[in-house]
Amino acid sequence: MKPTVILGIETSCDETSAAVLETPYQLRGHIVYSQDEHSLYGGVVPEIAARAHLRLIDEVVKKALEDASCELEEIDAVAVTAGPGLIGALLVGVSWAKAFAFGLGKPLVPVHHMEGHLFAPSLENHDAQPPFVALLVSGGHTLLLYVQKWGEYELLGQTRDDAAGEAFDKVSKLLGLGYPGGPVIEQQSERGCDTRYRFPRPMLRKGATARDSEYYDFSFSGLKTAVSRKVEELKSMGMLEESRADIAASFQATAVEVLCKKTMRAVKEKGCPRVLLGGGVSANSRLKKELADELLPDGVLYYGSHRLSADNAAMIACAGAFRFQQGEIARLDLSGDPNLSLPGLRDYRL
Repeated sequence: MKPTVILGIETSCDETSAAVLETPYQLRGHIVYSQDEHSLYGGVVPEIAARAHLRLIDEVVKKALEDASCELEEIDAVAVTAGPGLIGALLVGVSWAKAFAFGLGKPLVPVHHMEGHLFAPSLENHDAQPPFVALLVSGGHTLLLYVQKWGEYELLGQTRDDAAGEAFDKVSKLLGLGYPGGPVIEQQSERGCDTRYRFPRPMLRKGATARDSEYYDFSFSGLKTAVSRKVEELKSMGMLEESRADIAASFQATAVEVLCKKTMRAVKEKGCPRVLLGGGVSANSRLKKELADELLPDGVLYYGSHRLSADNAAMIACAGAFRFQQGEIARLDLSGDPNLSLPGLRDYRL
């Protein structure tokens, strides 16, 4: 079968990215531009993100094509993140991809952002194929899935409030450590004591079973509130500076424990010791180590490099290649959808 060349476009949040993928796994060109200006505000400002995408996307795609030594005639299809994400940011990528695909007379393939994260590890580890339990943890989403085959996803659990990555960002802001929160919390944690403060482990009630609604679900808002109260207490005592690393370490240990225990519940329930870890938070070293340790001796953990864990167009091209092979082509009225549902998803409780 002749390889397919997919141009992937990602603009769902604050990374402007383009990639050229020759199926199945040859990443010929890949550019990711991270919008550092958001660090000034302690989080992503949607209007600034959209304007930055608009300013950058032409050059980012041009550079990806140049690095890939790819002529326009080689492109078989254009894949673009259609959602979820920031609506202004999504519209830049979708509008650009629609115009580009129409101008070339090529098919346009809409891609769900989280399905991109699901496919990302397979670009580097070709054994990362279903069946597996998938933990997808990013700034906006926390999903626990059982994947028997590509395109068919059983939803086990999801966050009821803050996503894991959002919790890292908010705690980082509380501690005055900057944005994004994941890397700086991890860095601070290396110098701190992770048992200094005991924070609540949300939804880890003893005796819970898979029939209970909270068995697989996540909640991080209470954890964030507990950290906030401890920070205020230490501030009033003039002890925050000396305790900052310990709070970061204790928070990280708590969040990782919750993520690991929920995942291992799914591993046991499904009898599947294969776990795929995706999304920005999957770059956390402690999360990877603890999950890998929990899976010993017979299990296996799949995850991508730092570059493929964060938002990127390579994962969109990879998921797009799968959807293109399924014959899924966008209509001309395609638009960005900040609440786009993951295709092929069904809730195991229904």
